[in-house]
Amino acid sequence: MFPTTGNYSFLITLALATVSLLLLLVASFQIWLSYKGPLAQKIEQRLQALSAASDDSLQSQLLRERLLSQVPKLEQLLLSIPRAHRLDGFILQSGLKWSVSKLLLSSLVLGLLAISVLGSWLSLSTLGAVAAGVGVGLLPWLYVSYRRQKRLARFETQLPEALELMVRALRSGHSFASAVQMVGQEMSQPAAAEFSTVHDEVNFGVATEQALTNLTKRIPLTDLRYFVVAVLIQRDSGGNLTEILGNLSHLIRERLKLRAKVKVMSSEGRLSAWILTLLPFGLAALMNAFNPEFMSPLWTDPIGILILKYMLTMMVIGILVMQKIIRIRI
Repeated sequence: MFPTTGNYSFLITLALATVSLLLLLVASFQIWLSYKGPLAQKIEQRLQALSAASDDSLQSQLLRERLLSQVPKLEQLLLSIPRAHRLDGFILQSGLKWSVSKLLLSSLVLGLLAISVLGSWLSLSTLGAVAAGVGVGLLPWLYVSYRRQKRLARFETQLPEALELMVRALRSGHSFASAVQMVGQEMSQPAAAEFSTVHDEVNFGVATEQALTNLTKRIPLTDLRYFVVAVLIQRDSGGNLTEILGNLSHLIRERLKLRAKVKVMSSEGRLSAWILTLLPFGLAALMNAFNPEFMSPLWTDPIGILILKYMLTMMVIGILVMQKIIRIRI
């Protein structure tokens, strides 16, 4: 028995539908790769890093243009804020893939949720609910600041190794631009991304001096400024750049060792500060758990509330003084 014409048409339709579905899936995958693939993310990271610099040259402006928000109206509003681009640079220094609008909206939403929840569930006063909402709204900013400090500290520890790699490249006959490119290829993050950005800027026509200056603006570290100043002086007046970078790498390593030693020696003071800070709250929690009637006047009686206010104020002052004592700058 041979298949009828109707069966042939059904099989042809099924085959065409299958091929169409496969082509649709392939096209969707290609579109996803164009916008969210590894190469697209790498290009976006490079452009975000370039946007943190404040070079006003035409080449850098073409590289640094990026939206502060995906919403056009919100983009216009953010552009009217004088320090919006500085806030954008602050976010980029943390290495997060956030935008200015995401940071501001997340802070606003968390603050409003905290005000509504704490005001209704805990029956706080208006002033107390607003203060709690402001505290909760600052959490995204604190997270960005924490990630920024962690990334800058990581870059600072990588800088001596990056300088030594550049010294070896220069001694083997490579140019300074090639040495910067090798650092971007061989080092791990975040040093690789930042030095790769410098190399990309130079390739796009930005002057080497301006590209290095942009690097110090993206990574505000004193040791990095020493490196940039040394390179700029050597390019103007001449000298042995290999010896200069080698001595600078040794100096940075010794400074990091000294800072680690000071941190170890001050660990007892920092531990004492933590104990003195947490001890009153721990004792209050234990006393309230075993004898709540004894502790209840402290936050129910007006005199007890006044004592708590003065006590917390003095504790904040003491914490600031202890931080000032144990913080040693090298």
